[in-house]
Amino acid sequence: MVLINDTNLYNEPLWEKESTVTQSASIPLIVEVVSTNWEDDYYTKFGNYQGMKIPEYWIVDHAGLGGRKFVGNPKQPTFFVCELIDEEYQMTAFRGDDLIISPAFPQLILTAQQVFDGIV
Repeated sequence: MVLINDTNLYNEPLWEKESTVTQSASIPLIVEVVSTNWEDDYYTKFGNYQGMKIPEYWIVDHAGLGGRKFVGNPKQPTFFVCELIDEEYQMTAFRGDDLIISPAFPQLILTAQQVFDGIV
């Protein structure tokens, strides 16, 4: 899922003809729900979005499929907020009843478990 910043679309040269954005200012948040090819979300897309300077990237690992260094041992459902700070993502993990803290949505009042319950 991609969140689009409507106010920046007038700066996008391809938006009207192709519905394509090219500037990170137009995409304040990308959300990925992890599946069996979890490496794409934790490594490939993480690196791509960081390189594109997307301000915030959420990794929603509702089944604890990622590597143990990400989701723990034993593996458990984990919600990550990756915030771009000094051109590098800083990952914060949220599990269970942890209240998700998101710079893109500072007034969000939602726990990781509430998100996971909504996915299943």
